[in-house]
Amino acid sequence: MTTIDVAQETSSGTPPDDETKLVLDAIDALLAEHDPAATDNVAFRGARFDAGLAWVHFAPGSGGLGVRPDLNRLVERRLREAGAKPTDPRTFFMNLAGPTIATHGSEDVQRRFLRPMFTGEETWCQLFSEPGAGSDFAGLATRAERDGDEWIVNGQKVWNTLAHLADFGMLVTRTDPEAPKHKGMTYFALDMRAPGVEVRPLRQITGEAEFNEVYMTDVRVPDEHRIGDVGEGWRASLTTLMNERNAIGAGGGGAVRRGGAANDAVELWGSLDETARTPVAKDRLMQLWVEAEVGRLTNMRAGQNAKAGNPGPEMSIAKLAYSRLNKALYDFCMNLLGADALTGYDYTFRRPGDLDVTGTAHGLRYAFLRVRANSIEGGTSEIMRNIIGEQVLGLPGEPRVDKAPPWNEVPRN
Repeated sequence: MTTIDVAQETSSGTPPDDETKLVLDAIDALLAEHDPAATDNVAFRGARFDAGLAWVHFAPGSGGLGVRPDLNRLVERRLREAGAKPTDPRTFFMNLAGPTIATHGSEDVQRRFLRPMFTGEETWCQLFSEPGAGSDFAGLATRAERDGDEWIVNGQKVWNTLAHLADFGMLVTRTDPEAPKHKGMTYFALDMRAPGVEVRPLRQITGEAEFNEVYMTDVRVPDEHRIGDVGEGWRASLTTLMNERNAIGAGGGGAVRRGGAANDAVELWGSLDETARTPVAKDRLMQLWVEAEVGRLTNMRAGQNAKAGNPGPEMSIAKLAYSRLNKALYDFCMNLLGADALTGYDYTFRRPGDLDVTGTAHGLRYAFLRVRANSIEGGTSEIMRNIIGEQVLGLPGEPRVDKAPPWNEVPRN
């Protein structure tokens, strides 16, 4: 690669720094040995992992090169231009599980899970919320009791996206009920095919059952599948949650074109009769497009400024804004459609085979229904506002009387 070619890989047009050059050299070496257009996708992603181009900000040997995280976008762009297939939507949860394992997992755990997670040979789901522990996640009651080199797990999780397809679940349990609720939690990788694991569908407003509830009855989990130290599940789960909000706030992952999801409304606008394109509606369309574009640019800037692999509480802003925008956007689309919005949608019960947090892949009517969940999944909008107020703006926290006492002494419904 010439100096001119290398310079073109940077947004400023100047020669790349050492980290960018390291990534570019790794990409060139990978493409020289593996043509993504002619190589099986699993095999190519495996080679990509081995080259340190899975998550470039991870440590060498764990799918990374130890460089800054914004260079992941350079990898994605170059490989897509070379013919690599887009990431399978069913592997969405590697955006959550991968950073959690890389940050908190032992070397053995990283070797066991990161590569097959990235290749898509093993898919994941999230097992956090419970019937009595949603927004108050630290109040969870699913128990894990030590039995030699194993843990016996009993409990119930709910709102588990794509759990019916997953091979493993990110499971957070209560291992010490006598400790304060944030201290007695432990994080595991749960084999979703293990005896005692039962997955039941939860039908949604869309007609499908993307969500599930998961029951665990005397499920044995090997201690070697523990992620982080015993009693440190809260710290590990925060890494998962921050990355989840980052993924949702960025639009579900992947490249986002100018205007983001507002382009759906623009395309609908173009198909309308001239009499339906009122000045008031046009003004509202432009407001939504500008808001979507501001969100896209803000997320790009946040990614470029990131110095570490895991996002901070500021991504709660993106998640909150994204949830609010999506609802307003598809409300607007339904208003443009008028009575036609009431027809042309199939509510037949079905079990989806992929994940689309925006809903755009299945049409406007589906998106209008699906984005209702955006203000709930990954932390409710009310919780996001608390995080922004307390951790971003530095406002006084809400009074809490349940943080210090032992979990088993805290009143619950």
